[in-house]
Amino acid sequence: MIKSILISLGVGILSTILTMGNMNIYSEINTIISPPKILFPIVWTILYILMGISSYIVYKSDSKYKHDALLIYTCQLIVNFFWSIIFFNLRNFLLAFIFILVLDILVILMIYYFYKVSKKAGIMQIPYLLWLIFATILTYQIYLLN
Repeated sequence: MIKSILISLGVGILSTILTMGNMNIYSEINTIISPPKILFPIVWTILYILMGISSYIVYKSDSKYKHDALLIYTCQLIVNFFWSIIFFNLRNFLLAFIFILVLDILVILMIYYFYKVSKKAGIMQIPYLLWLIFATILTYQIYLLN
């Protein structure tokens, strides 16, 4: 299980390292709603840990949906990784919004397949989806205002 958690956390950490020098953009952009900056690393760390645990549950299962679930999981991790780079490094808010919409769809599919493999694994991803919905709204309003 530790390996699964480290994979998901590693994606988040690598993305953070690659965008670290450009995160000051967050204080420079116009927003209507926005949580305190300190909340982001806390929430994302929790979400990556939950991703790792639930992916491990799926990986250890004998379900016929295991392969599809893990494929979608991997795809959403890749899109998740690139969103930060597009938003912070490229400052392309429209493309970031499109990427987060794709991420929303992938996470919904991931939850669906995880749930088919293990109810527990699927339910553990609901906080991720809720946070993404908020992040999608935030990204859209940043695109509109900037």
